[in-house]
Amino acid sequence: MIVAEADDDDFESLDLDDDKSPALSRDLAEADDADDADEGDFDDDDLEDAEEDEIDYVIASYREDGQVVVSALGKDLANDLDELIVQLRRLPGDAGAIGFVSLVEEVAVIVRVRGQHVQVLLSDAAAAADWPIARDVADYLGEEIPDEEDEEDAEPMGDLRILADLGVSEFDLTALCDDLDLSSEDLLAEVADKIKIGPQFRRVAEAALSD
Repeated sequence: MIVAEADDDDFESLDLDDDKSPALSRDLAEADDADDADEGDFDDDDLEDAEEDEIDYVIASYREDGQVVVSALGKDLANDLDELIVQLRRLPGDAGAIGFVSLVEEVAVIVRVRGQHVQVLLSDAAAAADWPIARDVADYLGEEIPDEEDEEDAEPMGDLRILADLGVSEFDLTALCDDLDLSSEDLLAEVADKIKIGPQFRRVAEAALSD
């Protein structure tokens, strides 16, 4: 606010009523600034991390010497996209690695890392209002988070061609994300089937879910 930045000489030049002294104006300005700060804090508040019982699994898949490897990763990675990317990049995949995250049986995230090339997909853009990793996806992509009134019409967010070279077309992924009868676990299992890692993926997912 301009008034908040004015010095004492500036206040003396203002045409103020007796009821609105410079001191009172400064107090009002400070109160407005505090309100603005509070609003900023609200907008910037970090979302609460998903609890362990809200995280279904975090799974990585890659090929090493031509063999499929599927393994569970730490559940804490379900709250941090940047760290998930770091961990996927460390895996010895011949052609990079794919990460699968499922939350509360409703939110699915797919991350594909090939060297410095990173692709991400969030099954439901509305989840960015509630879950840290979904918010991370929106931030990473520079996408806006849907308004509450638009949440029912929310669509997938990210690269729907993330697995096109592995046989999963944009149409296929869109259809899976739009199928409200599929849980996020089932969605990712379907994806795993389509990229021909289904049996290995399901064994690791079942073990993670039983922990």
